[in-house]
Amino acid sequence: MIKYSIRGENIEVTEALRDYVESKLSKVEKYFNEDQELHARVNLKVYREKTAKVEVTIPTGSVTLRAEDVSQDMYGSIDLVVDKIERQIRKNKTKIARKHREKVSRGEVFSAEFNKEEIEEAPTVEVVRTKNIELKPMDVEEAILQMELLGHDFFIYTDSKDHMTNVLYKREDGNYGLIEAK
Repeated sequence: MIKYSIRGENIEVTEALRDYVESKLSKVEKYFNEDQELHARVNLKVYREKTAKVEVTIPTGSVTLRAEDVSQDMYGSIDLVVDKIERQIRKNKTKIARKHREKVSRGEVFSAEFNKEEIEEAPTVEVVRTKNIELKPMDVEEAILQMELLGHDFFIYTDSKDHMTNVLYKREDGNYGLIEAK
């Protein structure tokens, strides 16, 4: 059973919009045990450019499912966010099922969080290439320039001020994000 917390920013959450969100998100209930209570937080935003953004967060205990979409159509964004959440659920259920099989084979007790009927088998993942890099000390502006010159969507470097390893990445909105190691 999912409880909903639907909030609007620069938009009134009408009954029709609330019903649409709840009916679309109710599709994911089939992936969880019936006795499991979930709380979905939904944030609907409208910007001045008439852009609609939908954010959905569903904490499940061991995994937090989160998706967002930005488009010109609020209802279309809701549909896309629900699709993203479903993909995350299927992906994580496979991981949990694999861990469950490993723990059962070792004799450990495990409480499955998802319905076993809905589990898909995930492809085996392996490292197919290893690359060694030398981290050159630089500031964030130089790191952005290097990343753009290489045509990558992320760049690892050593900060010239604090000598810590940082990861610079390009965000979907075209801006940059920075992960600083402590």
